[in-house]
Amino acid sequence: MVDEVVDDAAVRAPGRSATRHHGPVARPAPRALPGQDATEAPATTSAHRDAPVRTAGARRGRVATARPVTAVLGALAVATVLVAQLPPAGHPTPPTPPAAAVVGPPAAYARIALYQEGVALLPDGTRDEIPAGTDPTFLAGTRVLDPAARTMARAVAGTTVAAGAATVPPGSADAAAAQRAWLAAGTVPGADGPYASMSRAALLDLHTLLLPGGAAVAGWSEKWRYVWPRDASFVAVALARTGHVDDALDVLGFLDGVQADDGSFEARYLPDGSGPPDDRGLQTDGTGWALWAAGLVVAEIADPAERAAAAAQLRPLVLRSVEHATSLVARTGLPPASPDYWEVREKSLTLGTVVPLVAGLQQAEVLLRLTGDVALADTAGRAALRSQVATVRAFAGSGYARYAVGGHADAATAFLLRPFLRTAPPGARQAWLDSAPTMLRPASGLAPGAGWRDDGVSWTPQTSLYAWVAAENGETGLAQGWLDFLDGHRTAAGSIPEKVLADGSPAAVAPLGWSAACVLLALDALDASAAGPGDAPR
Repeated sequence: MVDEVVDDAAVRAPGRSATRHHGPVARPAPRALPGQDATEAPATTSAHRDAPVRTAGARRGRVATARPVTAVLGALAVATVLVAQLPPAGHPTPPTPPAAAVVGPPAAYARIALYQEGVALLPDGTRDEIPAGTDPTFLAGTRVLDPAARTMARAVAGTTVAAGAATVPPGSADAAAAQRAWLAAGTVPGADGPYASMSRAALLDLHTLLLPGGAAVAGWSEKWRYVWPRDASFVAVALARTGHVDDALDVLGFLDGVQADDGSFEARYLPDGSGPPDDRGLQTDGTGWALWAAGLVVAEIADPAERAAAAAQLRPLVLRSVEHATSLVARTGLPPASPDYWEVREKSLTLGTVVPLVAGLQQAEVLLRLTGDVALADTAGRAALRSQVATVRAFAGSGYARYAVGGHADAATAFLLRPFLRTAPPGARQAWLDSAPTMLRPASGLAPGAGWRDDGVSWTPQTSLYAWVAAENGETGLAQGWLDFLDGHRTAAGSIPEKVLADGSPAAVAPLGWSAACVLLALDALDASAAGPGDAPR
């Protein structure tokens, strides 16, 4: 998660270390969610009814991997055991979560600058920021700036010159042709619908943020020009599901190259793969996300031989990650406390740390069977089951709040549903639906959690995440409502910013790879849903 920077008097230099408040906050009554009628109470909306589970099948090369009988029995065991472990009626209130500053509504909503309109691809293959306030002109269907436009001078040289000749120099033409060819080699989710422009822009932004060697940087502003394993994992899945499997494998290959021998990941890495840029430290969820992404990427390969080859290519990453993940949950089924996507030090276990490990171990079971590591696959499956049971025991009593000891609702409730866990734990779907109104912000996007600073800022990573989960779980109206929000608050370059202020202004870094990836995945899921259950994956 890219940190926010807030200053009521002035905007500080962009960075990822701003202090956050995640204690109780005063806030108004929940508003209607995007895609809901304003008079519809969230607790009674039809969005709360379970949608039919989609049947597995191949779509555009997507292959559904048959589960072993043991996995099916395991799923049944989960349903039985988890229900039995839910707290009875009248269960006492969970202990107070870790102490945090109590803050009230701000005197004025946050003012945060837009750091740039987007990122451009230059003729020599390098990238450059498009300054805020610039209305860029790209060569059609690309992120290559048009050298004949006045905006080229403002965006790159910072000077004003007359428009040049209509002829495009060879370097720009070649760069544009290569990017168009890349786009044409895959698919554009929602290409025939109202979000086609946003979808193409998101794809082009991901391509532009993907550097040689598989470094998928989070953004192009200086403080974001790093690879977060979490963000990169989502980008890899988005690339694979839009037909760019080789690029997705490159992203995972980068993660393989920087992962420690013990299977752990630092918070972020330099794009040259030489190591972390600072001493921010380990973040446990990165191991889970890498495993989860590896499974979903390999599932996109239709040819059995190619699928097996990809699994073999990822085997070192998978082996290290499984060893680390199973060791983390070996004692109680739950890992130690760790920073998660909030990027703050934690003394208590968060939902956003444990659920990615469960999701990753579930995917690892399938990948290890492809590589012939049957015994280790069984180990991963048992660890996933045990950890999911422990997660329900620890978090269900508080309605899957942020902390194992209770607290506010958190966007990590989305990780309990498809496409993350095979089977949602009891009560998880309702907890996810209930969480959204508590995180709603004035512009109609979401904050990372109900206990997040009440500064009026919507965050596009969480809003796009909820759009994807809604699309995957049959909540089409909710998905479209959040996609409308994201589409309506893009920058002049068409990019999705990290934040949207209370007045609807885009803010902070743009584009943000994680948000672009989730938008594409949401549109892909809506396409699958529209195609019918026989073509719906997962």
